[in-house]
Amino acid sequence: MTNPIPSLDSPGSKQPQPADVLSMSLNEKWMRLALEMAKQGEAIGEVPVGAVIVCEGELVAKAHNLRESCLNPTYHAEVLAIQEASQKLGRWRLTGCELYVSLEPCVMCSGAIVQARLDRVIFGARDPKAGAVESLYQILSDSRLNHRPLISGGILEEECSHILKTFFRRKRLADFR
Repeated sequence: MTNPIPSLDSPGSKQPQPADVLSMSLNEKWMRLALEMAKQGEAIGEVPVGAVIVCEGELVAKAHNLRESCLNPTYHAEVLAIQEASQKLGRWRLTGCELYVSLEPCVMCSGAIVQARLDRVIFGARDPKAGAVESLYQILSDSRLNHRPLISGGILEEECSHILKTFFRRKRLADFR
């Protein structure tokens, strides 16, 4: 099942217009910050995934994975960013907010996104093993749910994918030794 919501990065989409180009550069700006967060996580031994939440053009939260550091399976970058944004904004409904994340969200994070009522989700690398936005499941576009954010995937995909591939390659080499 494909995402019924057209995005600039989907095959067959229209040629970018001036407003679309501005949107793409903003997407890249915020995704680069999510990549910086992923690198911070990698520096402490976490799987390098970073997330950023922007509300009305302003940064309200940023996070990276902390599962290993905190020994908590729910401490994904997306969930931590949602928690921080909710605290800063003083509300659990994150309408008016966008989530930028370097890796396609999993089932748990997609559920949290739906519950938080985020307006839009922008992700970098696709995750064929656990992705729940496009790859394995399409939770965010499931019409049976009460909320469906707009979705844009593949933003800075090569860079987002590269950091993960490099991390796991090094990890396999270290485990092999």
